[in-house]
Amino acid sequence: MSKEGVIHFSPGRLFWTGRLWYLGLTGHREADNWYPLFLLRVRRFSIDKRTRVNRQIRISPIRLIDEDGSQLGITPLEEALRIADERGLDLVEVAPSAKPPVCRIMDYGKFKYEESKKAKKASKRQHLIQIKEIKLRPKTEEHDFQFKLRHARKFLDDRNKVKFTMIFRGRELQHKDRGKILLEKVAEEIKDIAFIEIGPKQEGRNMIMIISPKH
Repeated sequence: MSKEGVIHFSPGRLFWTGRLWYLGLTGHREADNWYPLFLLRVRRFSIDKRTRVNRQIRISPIRLIDEDGSQLGITPLEEALRIADERGLDLVEVAPSAKPPVCRIMDYGKFKYEESKKAKKASKRQHLIQIKEIKLRPKTEEHDFQFKLRHARKFLDDRNKVKFTMIFRGRELQHKDRGKILLEKVAEEIKDIAFIEIGPKQEGRNMIMIISPKH
């Protein structure tokens, strides 16, 4: 070990200064040690950039929490590492800014897995609902109607709302009842997965209906 406290390896090997990892690129040999002449700082290895685990924890003593949440008091770091190791668990720094830092004994791999599952579930709950628009005409033919209905089902399956807009042109405004009947037919066709939220109602020259998914 040198005056700087570096464990010396031959060039091309990583070594630890007590704070950072370095890569020796060149060096000279003295007795049984290689002394680096040029060092390259490299990224420190860690499981998580924000959480210190096991030997990544540097401060001693620590306030130790057992895996069941009970307080084990102020404990030397090496003793806490020994306890965790004997149980086949990890020592995780959960409150690094506390004095002394708070560490907990746990299965860190399992903890990360559970956190990942919770994050995915929360992401699903935070789904941004969009309103998809489908346009119809009072004279929309059956095959075109069914085609648009399939699109509506897909939008609803993705948990989006669907706005049906019945467009009247020219003399069609004199037969608004036909447009309303077609919108009611839409609602009847997809009542198994959706319900009417708004309408059918007149909006300017058009008639609209908004449906929402049941689940």
